[in-house]
Amino acid sequence: MARERQIVAKCFIAMKIGIDFTAATQPAGIGRYTWSLVNALIAQCPADEFTLLTPRPAAGLWRRLYTLNSEYRIVPLSERTLTRIWHRLRLPLYADLLAGGVDVFYAPDFALPPLWRAPGVITVHDLSYRHFPDSYPASLRAYLDAVVPRSIARARLILADSEATQRDLVAEYNAEAARIPVLHCGVDAAFHPRDDQDARCAVLRRHDIVYPYFLSVGTIQPRKNITRIIAALPTVVRAGLPHHLVHVGRPGWLNEDIFDAPQKYGVSDRVHFLTTVDSDEELAELYAGATAFVFPSLYEGFGLPVLEAMACGTPVVTSNTSSLPEVAGEAAILVDPADAEAIGKALVELATEVGARDRLGAAGMKRAAGFTWERAATELRGHLALAAESGKK
Repeated sequence: MARERQIVAKCFIAMKIGIDFTAATQPAGIGRYTWSLVNALIAQCPADEFTLLTPRPAAGLWRRLYTLNSEYRIVPLSERTLTRIWHRLRLPLYADLLAGGVDVFYAPDFALPPLWRAPGVITVHDLSYRHFPDSYPASLRAYLDAVVPRSIARARLILADSEATQRDLVAEYNAEAARIPVLHCGVDAAFHPRDDQDARCAVLRRHDIVYPYFLSVGTIQPRKNITRIIAALPTVVRAGLPHHLVHVGRPGWLNEDIFDAPQKYGVSDRVHFLTTVDSDEELAELYAGATAFVFPSLYEGFGLPVLEAMACGTPVVTSNTSSLPEVAGEAAILVDPADAEAIGKALVELATEVGARDRLGAAGMKRAAGFTWERAATELRGHLALAAESGKK
């Protein structure tokens, strides 16, 4: 007990923390994770000094931190070149030295860059490239297969988004569970129930959307299982419901079949792909206006859109696999992601049963309230402190 108190006390000693901030330029997924978590960390730790490394194209970050205890340090290389130097050629361009010398270095996007002295902490979000290799381009899969196990071997701590990912890391890479604390994501404050009908109608008009609709969100790629959502729409049509499907997400890879699916299933007039949404506020209006949010992903390390929908009070249909039951708890309808008919029946249930819709909406808001970036940042600070302390031994 005395040793535990000593470790906790050391968590409050000011540190110099280096962070690979490259992923923050991505508009969703790991980009949102990196921005939101690091922003909360810096805000909650004013005594610490943070150096955020970004490659040259990231200098004009789409959102900026305005704090006294953090600085951007621009590496005068493109992201692609820096990735090649760090992770393909493995040249000794040490990230902790580029950051000016730090007590600990954090990499939130799978890959730990070369470090001279500082202990490293990484986040591994999921192992989907191992479970669903056909859902990835060969080059990306080969990169992750090479870089992730090397990073795991070198890192002092490996943060997992969920217990499901923690189990995968132990099973796939024989990593010690004691080195893999779980750090759940949070949900941004922009996502909350919205009652301004004028604002919502303006968003719907802007994107040529009419009520009623179901919403899905995610990069347009095979693992997100968008084709099966589209395949579920004939069940909705047969039930006599007028609902459309609105999918928000940027095109990813291997998505030709996804874009062909509306015609294949005879629902071309009911499917709308929105590849650009201007802001979190606009996305939140789309969540709040949906009859239900549907997210039957084949595999997720966490599934942040599930929380975003819940925080907006929108009932959720999601998968009964990987981390999604862990995130959703009992506040969503869980379905087999391989069963398009089950997805369709769940949507019909939420469209026709007001009581079920209201019950899940309320349960989802309560569930989402327990996931905050402030809580995640506090936990991250503790993990970084423990890694820094272990590096002194």
